[in-house]
Amino acid sequence: MSDERLGLGERPGASMCQDRMGQLEVRIPVREESDVAMARMCAREFALREGLSESAAEALAIATSEIVRNIVVHAGRGEVCVAATQVGDRRGVTVVARDAGPGIPDPARALEDGYSTAGGLGLGLSSAARLADFFDLKSAAGEGTTVTITKWAR
Repeated sequence: MSDERLGLGERPGASMCQDRMGQLEVRIPVREESDVAMARMCAREFALREGLSESAAEALAIATSEIVRNIVVHAGRGEVCVAATQVGDRRGVTVVARDAGPGIPDPARALEDGYSTAGGLGLGLSSAARLADFFDLKSAAGEGTTVTITKWAR
């Protein structure tokens, strides 16, 4: 997969590299809505490359959109990392979205359907959690937020 295929050629700060285990990963600075689309596209491309079905790839893309959009709306800036993941014979894709924004005062409540601090439907985080095979939210008021999701090939 090339930088051009992922559309990274025009993205300042976006980079494709290998992590410590030799797995391919892409890091994208997040500042605006177009970065949400970039992260979504990367997650989908990685999912298909790692053997996830079309529907699983789309589920990961939607979940990625939701968690990355929260960076734009609530923190203003952050970073998303999309990486191939392998544990034993299982292959998948992990997406980590992190920011140093205001954090989430009540993470458990933020995962409830209908809870919103920005006037939206309040379904973003809860939907991302349902769409992912693994979901982890770490946040505290004033300390920023990190959301990790993984989708596995079946």
